Amino acid sequence: MKINSKNGLLNRVGVNAGTGGAAGLDRRWMRRALRLARRAGMAGEVPVGAIVVRSGRLLGAAANAPIGLADPSAHAEILALRRAGWRVRNYRLPGATLYVTLEPCAMCAGAMVHARIERVVFAAPDPRAGAAGSRFRLLDDPQLNHCVEVVAGCEAESASELLWAFFRSRR
Repeated sequence: MKINSKNGLLNRVGVNAGTGGAAGLDRRWMRRALRLARRAGMAGEVPVGAIVVRSGRLLGAAANAPIGLADPSAHAEILALRRAGWRVRNYRLPGATLYVTLEPCAMCAGAMVHARIERVVFAAPDPRAGAAGSRFRLLDDPQLNHCVEVVAGCEAESASELLWAFFRSRR
């Protein structure tokens, strides 16, 4: 599914169809984010990984770490955005894509808007707290000063299985 931020219309697109072009690149970057998510899960964190890419160049990558860092804002997206900002010496990241294994929450969506991220590609939806369309639609809210293109479902099955296994092991 793809949310067109320019007109706010929800368009269903076969994100996982084909192997070439943008969908192929998206899958490749998402697989790297999934490796980070697995690392977070092994550390006892909710298994979420995020990567910021611009012009084919990795700017920042991180795994979830709120428990390990004792920091409620240490979501994978926030940490990856921080690292990307440090790398380019600017908190604005126009033209960048953020890949994340779980739909961003409101905090992370707000940070993406402030960073002027061009697009976010996420794997698994978060029906309880997702701010990219599942629960809230912050990334394409016309009241905000920037909209982020949203691509949902890239490697969704792998991310969902990882999350499901993590939470099942905790019960």
